[in-house]
Amino acid sequence: MKKAVLVTGSGGFIGSHLVEELIAQGRRVRAMVHYNSQNRWGWLESLGKEILSEIEVIPGEITDPAAVRKAVTGCEVVFHLAALIGIPYSYTSPSAYVQTNVFGTLNVLQACLDEGTEKVIHTSTSETYGTAQYVPIDEGHPLVGQSPYAASKIGADKLVESFYLSFNLPVVTIRPFNTFGPRQSARAVVPTIIAQALSGAKVIRLGSLEPVRDLTYVKDTVLGFLAGAERKEAIGQVINIGNGEGASIGTLAQLALEICGSGADIAVDNCRVRPEKSEVMELICDNSKAREVLHWVPRYSLREGLEKTVEWIGHNLSNYKPEIYNI
Repeated sequence: MKKAVLVTGSGGFIGSHLVEELIAQGRRVRAMVHYNSQNRWGWLESLGKEILSEIEVIPGEITDPAAVRKAVTGCEVVFHLAALIGIPYSYTSPSAYVQTNVFGTLNVLQACLDEGTEKVIHTSTSETYGTAQYVPIDEGHPLVGQSPYAASKIGADKLVESFYLSFNLPVVTIRPFNTFGPRQSARAVVPTIIAQALSGAKVIRLGSLEPVRDLTYVKDTVLGFLAGAERKEAIGQVINIGNGEGASIGTLAQLALEICGSGADIAVDNCRVRPEKSEVMELICDNSKAREVLHWVPRYSLREGLEKTVEWIGHNLSNYKPEIYNI
């Protein structure tokens, strides 16, 4: 019988898609979900009973070393996705981001080192680059903590690097650019636009419209994680996953509204605008390393991904609160 693979943060947006693909590939999956008194497993519950019956679900806290050790034990590969990710909330509660993203990652690394895990796939973010000093952004670009969230992820990334260099832990850091798709929360810009449009809003309220983002459909991102686990050449590497094309938030909004069939106006809501020095103005991915090392190429265009996302949100609009600003 094959050893299990562990996915932390498996109840979240990307994590649930990763679990779904691993099950489709016939892997034994152990899924660590955030403990709650309702025993809810996040987006894993949307996968259906047949898929859920194939998953070993372990509720726990990523900040609890004992819970993490229990989840890691006996797994040959660990995909570490558990994190606090909302940038606006990191302005409100930076200490929570350090506890979850830095200390939580430390718990995973230490458990994997002690248990002899064969490979650890760690999740970074393009936000660690800050506003582009040159484009496209390759993995050698300086790291800049323009938000507490970004700073906490830089700290986590450097811990991963240290465990590779100090202890030879076989790690791969996957650095996704802006991933979007079904199941994404309304704290992200794509579902924010779509949910407002599909709810019939006459005005779509957003933050700054000028920032440029490289948007990657979630299934492409998942394939990047899986390639990272499969390729020995990736060990010790940081690898960008992104389409390599940028679009401003304003352009993105116009395209999403077109797909939704909405004639709504777009307005800047000042309460959604990041502090001036914290706003990351441009992120465009240089994905040449992913192509070379992982043999990864994006399969979905921005329009194709948006069409699939609009369709899904249209069937699941009750999961969103488009009338409020979700941080």
